[in-house]
Amino acid sequence: MTSHLETPSRTRSGGLALWVMAAAQLLIVMDGTIVTVGLPAIGAGLRMAESDLDWVLTSYALAFGGLLLAGGRAGDVFGRRRLFRIGLVVFLLASLLGGVAQTGATLIAARVVQGVGGAIIAPAALSLLADTFPAGPARDKALGVYGAMGGLGAVVGLLLGGALTEYLGWRWIMFVNIPFALLLLAGTLAVVPGTRRRGGIDLPGAITATLALGSLVYAVNRAGSHGLGDGFTLAFGAAGLVLAAVFVVIQRGARTPLVPAGVLADRTRFGANLVMLLMGAGQLATFYFLTLYMQAVKDYPPMVTGLAYLPFAIGIGIGSGVVGPRLLARTSIRTTLTAGLVVAAAAMGWFGVLTPDQNALTALLPAQLVGGIGLGIGFVAATIGGVRGVAAADSGIASGLVNTSQQIGGALGLAVLAGVAAATTAGQPVGAPLRNALTAGYTTGLLGAGAFYLAAVCAAVLLIRPRAGRGGAEPSPARGGAPSTVA
Repeated sequence: MTSHLETPSRTRSGGLALWVMAAAQLLIVMDGTIVTVGLPAIGAGLRMAESDLDWVLTSYALAFGGLLLAGGRAGDVFGRRRLFRIGLVVFLLASLLGGVAQTGATLIAARVVQGVGGAIIAPAALSLLADTFPAGPARDKALGVYGAMGGLGAVVGLLLGGALTEYLGWRWIMFVNIPFALLLLAGTLAVVPGTRRRGGIDLPGAITATLALGSLVYAVNRAGSHGLGDGFTLAFGAAGLVLAAVFVVIQRGARTPLVPAGVLADRTRFGANLVMLLMGAGQLATFYFLTLYMQAVKDYPPMVTGLAYLPFAIGIGIGSGVVGPRLLARTSIRTTLTAGLVVAAAAMGWFGVLTPDQNALTALLPAQLVGGIGLGIGFVAATIGGVRGVAAADSGIASGLVNTSQQIGGALGLAVLAGVAAATTAGQPVGAPLRNALTAGYTTGLLGAGAFYLAAVCAAVLLIRPRAGRGGAEPSPARGGAPSTVA
């Protein structure tokens, strides 16, 4: 099917448009972690069982990651700025529902709807950024700012979540999104409409992909608490694999496939998405275990727990705003990714020596600074690698894949490592102090996060072209894509 492209007009308000799109990315990533510090207060306020609290986290990641591909293609077809605004309205209304929730089920449902809004916002924002800035250094700098928000947002969520829970109550974790979303809606006046592709959406592919991802994440999550031999675990795992195979078949025969073959035909883009998945797996688990360590072992109140993540925020700012862009200007995406991920993995090894009585100043805070620098470098390089060279009409789906990789990776990684940590804690000698047993489980989970980062290093080395992105060079658009007007 031949695509008809509408060329976007450039805006003189590129700087304002960049900050609108970057702030939107900050908002939706922030909400992936903003509830983390407040989980104990949420459990007490809504009388939720501890075993159900992780669904407040994973329900958002599951809906967000599962629907990103459909959200990206919808933006390509119906208009990116229009979908961006619709996503903000959905996110705003879901936040209001979550803030007034009286039961755990209502809160989890609100988090699912927030994830739907995020799945519409994220790919539209990244595609609009590509429409606004021409290929080359200008776009790379803009992508660097946007990628930084992907890493920084998670830490800001922890900081803000701690402060709001401590001083205003956990419900403000939801309510705070409302003025944020209203400001972004006003800011869309500075955003170009964006490139559009005439055609339809592959609904069978979108539904199958969402169900496949959801089934696999649920199976992994359940395996952590019920074991690999559990009937529901096996059933959902098998269903996820079958649905994934069906999705591949649908894509091969679709006239307008959800994921055009050219988008992932490029080895560097495929590798960047795999690296982002593995980074997401390690990052969300890192925040989860550090929060539990600080609150369950060290007895830090929510505000102190949130503030303890400040070195992580500083580190991501340094990595994404200073070190990462300089490395990308001098060397390849592969080399930059490898450097950042090795630093992040080293920080996880540092966390692995935490003890119940550990002085935070000697291990916890310095390791967070180092880990933040490494992840900041990695997020910038992976984001640029995931969208560079793609045809303009397919930038929405390419953007959706980058975010899908991070969100689904986070949900899968947390499910796997939470099970490993729980098994480690349960396997401690009888009579061992609870604080010691918990710390053993948490540090094992943190070392597992480091293993994900090392796996990401292997993926980068094996899949990303050695010279990809060096000196701001722009690879040719993927074969099979429509001619590009902006890439």
